Amino acid sequence: MKESMVLKIKGILLVAIAIVLLCSCVQNQNKRLTVHQLFSNHMVLQQQADILVVGEYTAGKEVIVSAGWGMEVSTKTGVDGKWKLELVTPVAGGPYSIQIATKDTAIVIEDVLIGEVWLASGQSNMEMTLYGWPPRDTILNSARAISEANYPHFRMFTVERNPSDQPVDTVAGNWIVASPETVGRFSATAFFFAQRLHKELNVPIGIIHSSWGGTVAEAWTSETQLRKLGDFDQAIDKLSISQVRKKADSWLHQWPGKQMPASSEEWDTISFSDLDAAQVNFNDSEWGTIELPGRFDELGTGVFDGAMWFRKTFTIENADLDYVLQTGPINDMDATFVNGQKIGGLAGENFWKTPREMLIPKSLLVSGTNTIAIRAIDRRGKGTFSGPMIISNGKGDTISIEGTWKCKLIAEIFMDNIYVYKLDTDFSERPDLIEFHPNLPTLLYNGMINPLVDYKIKGAIWYQGESNVDRYEQYKRLFPAMIQDWRNKWNCDFPFYYVQIAPYNYREGRFSYELREAQRLALKAPNTGMVVTLDIGNPTNIHPAKKQEVGDRLAGLALANDYGRNLVTSGPLYKGVEKSGNKLFVEFDYIGSGLIASEKGLFGFEIAGEDKSFLPAQAKIVGDNVEVFNPDITSPEFVRYAWRNDSEASLFNKEGLPASTFNSEGN
Repeated sequence: MKESMVLKIKGILLVAIAIVLLCSCVQNQNKRLTVHQLFSNHMVLQQQADILVVGEYTAGKEVIVSAGWGMEVSTKTGVDGKWKLELVTPVAGGPYSIQIATKDTAIVIEDVLIGEVWLASGQSNMEMTLYGWPPRDTILNSARAISEANYPHFRMFTVERNPSDQPVDTVAGNWIVASPETVGRFSATAFFFAQRLHKELNVPIGIIHSSWGGTVAEAWTSETQLRKLGDFDQAIDKLSISQVRKKADSWLHQWPGKQMPASSEEWDTISFSDLDAAQVNFNDSEWGTIELPGRFDELGTGVFDGAMWFRKTFTIENADLDYVLQTGPINDMDATFVNGQKIGGLAGENFWKTPREMLIPKSLLVSGTNTIAIRAIDRRGKGTFSGPMIISNGKGDTISIEGTWKCKLIAEIFMDNIYVYKLDTDFSERPDLIEFHPNLPTLLYNGMINPLVDYKIKGAIWYQGESNVDRYEQYKRLFPAMIQDWRNKWNCDFPFYYVQIAPYNYREGRFSYELREAQRLALKAPNTGMVVTLDIGNPTNIHPAKKQEVGDRLAGLALANDYGRNLVTSGPLYKGVEKSGNKLFVEFDYIGSGLIASEKGLFGFEIAGEDKSFLPAQAKIVGDNVEVFNPDITSPEFVRYAWRNDSEASLFNKEGLPASTFNSEGN
């Protein structure tokens, strides 16, 4: 009996295995012909290069690729259904078509150009579109640039956001032809870079744009390279994104969701169905508590991006006067109510530094207890009330509303979608969603760079660093490692040009000049170039408006180094220092036709003795050097320049390009 049962079980298992294998075979037999998404209509291919074409089809079948410039190659798919082959491109030209065919089906790619292809990547200053992010973050000359953007031979492929815990091969996006109707959504920096190349080289230009605002360099670096550094091993070991995503999807998809709005008008279309929370008689006894001002995205439910209600009562004796409510800046948006009536708020992009000040009409107030309710929305990063938080009247009476508030999460933003909860939602089963954040090591390399490495490029441009300011020492090793990592993956020491972050008034304790110095030191890596922005930044806006100058300067580096143009492409870069008595003489590379001072004169230099206690230095240009001294330092040893978060350029070459921040301690 027992043997009979065992035989039965074995038989069932064999049948199950056979069914699985049969299904697998059938699935493989029915594979649809595909090609990598970068190979699509309006694409630009690197000229005079070996181009790898990859895709999938049924195993063991022939795939033939025919290019419109007179080349045909074929291969057979592997046992896994994958296929790859190489095309050799001619000199710049087109348009052409490419046909990928099997015995039974074909894909035809139309309007293919041959020219120069560059990768553009980084964080928000690379991501920022030609439209800008008004009203606060705008692009100078964008309206004219958009209206004149009739460049049928310039195309951009913008990679859709896709953090991944494992390297992936596929990518989402499309090649878009530059026109007044399309370029507003192009990366502004990449647009101006490509525009200058296109005009001066008179060949088609293709930009693959892969960036994500607010991200760190380690997110764009592969696990292989980060393991060599050793700094991120623990974080990488904890990555279990697939499981996190599964739990997050299971939780979030219980609730209505839609793509996160991009404008105040779109935010107005979001129905939170939660205005009961603003009413005086609403029962908030089951809500949590929080101390404000301060961060509100670090609660018992875990760190989050999304919307939260805050309620507090305040008492006034005389309701015959108008009052004014001040909360300081709220990061990012708010809708504010007093006794159930809305009195104000800001919605949309870039209000996170705007102090809130709202009139409370006396008609809304009662003598005694009043209720204030605020729905605040944190789109990304840190959600904060900065304070001070007060209510005052024209007589000078002031009521503090700082301290303990009642609070309740009402909506959550995850992977650019917003999910709206109910006021009575139980969060005890909510998983911790923060683990699936794009700033985790390797995630953006895996999902947004690795899928590109088989596509031939001329070089890369990069604008990032603001999010690594706190870890400038680490960046000195991380950034060059990332550059080398990409070159290893492409198997090519392609040119890599990057933008030094611009002056900006970071909060106390953040030292962006140290990060600028780390970027200057990265020039030791071969075949690199750096654009200095000390003269085109904005100390009150981390997203400077002068993206055209940035793009032009990046293009200048490419034109000089890769396309044979005789151009001065860099401002003065620190070379060394000579001591003579109580003076130091600073030597520079890239002085062009000579050194000049700004209209305000020469400033921003500091010197120090062996004790490294720096003092402001008097500076003047002497030939090709800058002489610096301070009468209180008899034996100077070190010199530094533009060593502040909000430094302004004062030293240039005659070609108008600014000198970089430097510190002779770091060489």
